[in-house]
Amino acid sequence: MQDSNCGCDAKGACEGEQNTVNSEESKNAPEKLAINNFSSAKNVIAVMSGKGGVGKSSVTSLLASGFRRKGYEVGVLDADITGPSLPKMFGVKGPIEGTPFGMHPLESSTGIKVMSINLLMEQEDEPVIWRGPLLGKIVGQFWTDVVWNDLDYLFVDLPPGTGDVPLTVMQSLPLNGFIVVTSPQELATMIVKKAIKMAQLMNIPILGLIENMSGVICPKCGEEFKLFGPGHGEEVSESFNIKFLGKLPIDPNLSKLCDQGKIEEYESSLFADFIPGQLVMKEGDV
Repeated sequence: MQDSNCGCDAKGACEGEQNTVNSEESKNAPEKLAINNFSSAKNVIAVMSGKGGVGKSSVTSLLASGFRRKGYEVGVLDADITGPSLPKMFGVKGPIEGTPFGMHPLESSTGIKVMSINLLMEQEDEPVIWRGPLLGKIVGQFWTDVVWNDLDYLFVDLPPGTGDVPLTVMQSLPLNGFIVVTSPQELATMIVKKAIKMAQLMNIPILGLIENMSGVICPKCGEEFKLFGPGHGEEVSESFNIKFLGKLPIDPNLSKLCDQGKIEEYESSLFADFIPGQLVMKEGDV
């Protein structure tokens, strides 16, 4: 919030001071963390929203599954330390054991590598009661201390909000960009805009926006019902000049497969278009 009682004689003085501050912050920004010595990741893509409950984890899992079907080596990093759900969706259970070279992620039925705090817990329903700095530190360790081997794509599932963990990921991991997830409600749209602005302030490219839970299709008549009202995803994309990747309706079959740990079996012609063309590597790069 700008101080209305600013004593500067000219607007340029304030702007010059702000530019100096931003320049100093850039100089003092943390260096990117080095990935584990036995690993590499050609593309690192984070999935964010700012708002909880919009389906970031589902979108992360579907993106990972889609790229895996195309023959790429794929991993998912569950950065939602206090609310991890990726192991459940992919049907993998810990505990992970460490080696002198680092921790080895578990692999799903199709070979997607999965790393999550839940894979380090004796019971999957044990709570993680940590303060922000420790949450950010463990996410960094999932990058530095995990033997991912050679990945074409690593998808990072971010927690809600614009706090320690998203900030750690933006500052410490070499992100290629974000995919933003929203839902039709205006309340969700407002919070999502905060996340978009955070990414812009951190100079991280936004690769596209997906509107999840856009409606539900009646299994009898095929009519689509807007449970949460008309969506605003396309409007948000246009206002921020972000590519709109499409809409995902509520699908009971997807929920069922997530609960069964079989999300990789989900098939939908709608999802085929959600793999951004600018992210697909050339055949010679595989």
